[in-house]
Amino acid sequence: MTRGNASRNVKSATLAATAQRASRTLVLGAARSGKSRYAESLIAAEPPPWIYVATAQAGDPEMAQRIAKHRARRGSAWETVAEPNDLVAALAAAARTAPVLIDCVTLWLSNRMLANADIDSEISALEVALDSRAGATVLVSNEVGAGIVPDNALARRFRDLQGMVNQRLAAHADRVVLVVAGLPLILKG
Repeated sequence: MTRGNASRNVKSATLAATAQRASRTLVLGAARSGKSRYAESLIAAEPPPWIYVATAQAGDPEMAQRIAKHRARRGSAWETVAEPNDLVAALAAAARTAPVLIDCVTLWLSNRMLANADIDSEISALEVALDSRAGATVLVSNEVGAGIVPDNALARRFRDLQGMVNQRLAAHADRVVLVVAGLPLILKG
């Protein structure tokens, strides 16, 4: 084997190992940062079927329009599962090896807070569900702690819980990416 072939084989093996290892990816970013589009590109690089677990609820016409735009951008190759509350059930219903995108953890957290759920136990259950998956799983979440301190208790609790959720998911992820102005910055993996 020539030196060039050996080098290529090592690079190929390293890339394959990295791709295999990075089965859980957390994509963070601010509103309109490009995080959903980036997360979709990660899943679309996997063989279909692609499963999109949507946590948003169309509570008003503007949100319905946002949801419609997201769905149109993805196209018909994606299977959309609308699940605003039970991410563990959504993951259990997906084939273990199917690529899954959860968009977004922030709306899910908001939904669970409004339902007075035990967030700590729900995150623990989500971590177990993520560990049981063999296929690529990408989670999208907002980075909300870089702004001002909210002026009310509910908003402060949400900001604090979102930071805790992001930290736990990041610790559990093989890869963490922060998307800023449409540019992915690799934080882990």
